Amino acid sequence: MVLSARKWFRRAAFTLILVLCTTIMYNGCRILGDWITPENPYRVPQGAALKVFGNEQAIEANSTFSERLRLFYWYGE
Repeated sequence: MVLSARKWFRRAAFTLILVLCTTIMYNGCRILGDWITPENPYRVPQGAALKVFGNEQAIEANSTFSERLRLFYWYGE
């Protein structure tokens, strides 16, 4: 059985480059994802922010079936 050193060096270099590029791509995507997402989306609002929670029972009692269906498709719930 003949082992070619040149062939093994090529394979090792390819594997090393593949691992290096995969690591760079993974960390790049992770950094980009951290940059895009907000710091804490569930923090308490500050300043002139208002809570946008209303009485859902009052809304459902006064709405028709078509309005509820439209809101269902609009919000995707």
